[in-house]
Amino acid sequence: MRVGVTVDLAKDKSLEGQLARLKEFGMNSCQLVCWERDLLTRETADRVNAAMERYGVEITAFWCGWEGPRDWNFYDGQLTLGLIPEAYRFRRMEMLMEGSDFASWIHASDLATHAGFMPENPYDPNYPAVLVALKKIARKCRENGQYFLFETGQETPVTLLRVIQDIGTDNVGINLDPANLIMYGKANPVDALDVFGKYVRGVHGKDGCYPTDGRELGPEVPLGEGKVDFPRFIARLKETGYDGDITIEREITGEQQSQDIIRAKQILDGLIR
Repeated sequence: MRVGVTVDLAKDKSLEGQLARLKEFGMNSCQLVCWERDLLTRETADRVNAAMERYGVEITAFWCGWEGPRDWNFYDGQLTLGLIPEAYRFRRMEMLMEGSDFASWIHASDLATHAGFMPENPYDPNYPAVLVALKKIARKCRENGQYFLFETGQETPVTLLRVIQDIGTDNVGINLDPANLIMYGKANPVDALDVFGKYVRGVHGKDGCYPTDGRELGPEVPLGEGKVDFPRFIARLKETGYDGDITIEREITGEQQSQDIIRAKQILDGLIR
């Protein structure tokens, strides 16, 4: 295992500056995250490739967002996140398929995203149409020689397992964010590995606390200060045979973010040896 960090591909952020900081942290890998559709071009891909070669950084996954509103809570989030809302589904499916092409141009083998609050009930009338969209994206990824990865959090582990089985292709996996499982109140990430461990192809190094309000997610906190039992989590990952990267994600900005990333790397390095 290696420890990496998420890097944002955005017009208002310096890619080179983020990579220089990554190297200062002693890291050599990242998940590249993009929410801006107009950046998914060959020109941008060429710039990304040049920067990654210059700094000697490997992209382990391309994390592709989608257009439109997004509310990270339990109420409006049901109506705005991922592929679940019918009003946004087609355009978002198109962007994710464009993201698959972009991922191929930057030599990323995995495309990851949040699919939204997948229905717990397989007979939910919205489920078949969502499944059709997911199958199209998975097929597009397979054409590009990629895996399509669900980022965990907005569904229980067994629901995610059922969705993967219902898609039915051999190139669907999981980008496991242990903090999200807790912050959404869906599962203990250590136990979740018993349900879907064999599908895990990427892991976020992030920590958080359980929700104490029926409307709002639990808070994200510095790694080591939340409810993710990282010693048990890393040990269980090893038992499942996972040997990929753990990519630190700290969703704040400024100097405190850098300090928290440095501390997270120290903790993770000590556990993965």
